[in-house]
Amino acid sequence: MSDESDERSEDVRIETDSLGEVEVPGEVYWGAQTQRALANFPISGITFDRHFVRALGIVKEAAALANRDLELVDETTAEAIVEAADEVIAGEHDAQFPVDVFQTGSGTSSNMNANEVIANRASEIVGAEAGSKEVHPNDHVNFGQSSNDVIPTAMHVACGEAIQRDLIPALETLADALEAKEVEFADVVKTGRTHLQDATPVTLGQEFSGYRIQVETGITRASRASNELAELALGGTAVGTGLNTHPDFPELAAEYVSQKTGVPFEEATNHFEAQAAHDAMGQAHASLKTVAGSLNKIANDLRLLASGPRNGLGELAQPENQPGSSIMPGKVNPVVAESVNQVHKQVIGNDATISYGAAEGQLDLNLYKPVLAHNFLQSAALLTNAAETFAEKFVRNLEVNRETCESQVERSMALATALNPAIGYDEASTVAKKALEDGKTVREVAVSEGYLTKEEANEVLDPMAMTERGILSEDGAGDDGTDNDSAGDDADG
Repeated sequence: MSDESDERSEDVRIETDSLGEVEVPGEVYWGAQTQRALANFPISGITFDRHFVRALGIVKEAAALANRDLELVDETTAEAIVEAADEVIAGEHDAQFPVDVFQTGSGTSSNMNANEVIANRASEIVGAEAGSKEVHPNDHVNFGQSSNDVIPTAMHVACGEAIQRDLIPALETLADALEAKEVEFADVVKTGRTHLQDATPVTLGQEFSGYRIQVETGITRASRASNELAELALGGTAVGTGLNTHPDFPELAAEYVSQKTGVPFEEATNHFEAQAAHDAMGQAHASLKTVAGSLNKIANDLRLLASGPRNGLGELAQPENQPGSSIMPGKVNPVVAESVNQVHKQVIGNDATISYGAAEGQLDLNLYKPVLAHNFLQSAALLTNAAETFAEKFVRNLEVNRETCESQVERSMALATALNPAIGYDEASTVAKKALEDGKTVREVAVSEGYLTKEEANEVLDPMAMTERGILSEDGAGDDGTDNDSAGDDADG
């Protein structure tokens, strides 16, 4: 916990709830139900992160403003709630949210934690003491609400903001870094590889364009994930019927949430679905899982391309972020890329939890809300940090070993693919096999065996020309006509 809790006095005050009196540390803002939760859930020591606490503040502020507009909570009380909620939103009271993530499945303890903190702080704002209930946690802060609609609303707000404000900008940073390398490496011809075997030539820039598109498509997927979370359960109260809630409250509160976050939110189409199931959380996180898979694939490829430095592929030179071994002097490992690989595995685990939890609601309420929120927010934070770090500490600092790329292209058996239009598949296969047996290049065998003159071989076996669509004829002229299906066959076909 932060210094705010560490410095509290030993004095206590007495707070009450429906079960009776509870001693609460004198200088904290939480009340009886939060104190009971601390005693009941000593499970993990993991509390909700900044995004979720912020989202609770946003929901409570939006509710207070809606209730003020509807003249359901008096203006003075509502304004005090808004001021206290703004402090929560800004992070001034994060230490006042100590409840373990592993708690009651509805998240009631966290909802009441927010109600109590905001009520006690709002009571101070109107000139009363904390614990006086001048501003009441249930009658005022929680007016027209239930934990069963507040917590899923906070889940969508927190996760939607994490995607829009953090993850998407981080992915954009990575896409920019990959695009810069795509341009830088546009003229570097290298050996393509399929099945980890030599394939026809490709430029390093073309490979990086594929990585860039993966990340840019991931941005689109992340945006769609945010859209999945746009509907808010607020207004359904206990079971979705909206008991004790004004008919205009849900739409009005959703408008205030949108204004505060800059992310579009709206009232749930069906409040029963919004509280009894969390399919949207499952679908949204599935998109994050796909993004994690994209980053994992890119990290794996770059580790392979930079393997060596002398006895691997060695086409890329990786940044020297830190010494790689406690015993082998001079060894440098792709540590940042490896951290991205590990993030992918954690996100996969989180997705299993979310998929299982989202499918486990019974009747009118899903009881896995806290763990769904925690795992989703962890995935978003990990992917955000991984994408930014990968971009700045690894991708931007990659360099190409041009000589290695050129020599490997020339030695590749897959160059024989370009011989197909000139001498036919069977003869090209003979050239490739003989080149491998004799330890020669395809170019050398094609000339020495009389299939092509030296000049013809130089034109037909031009690696850069092989990186573009078209058919190389026997005289070396390119044919980029539309009937080029045979040229589209790769070395595996």
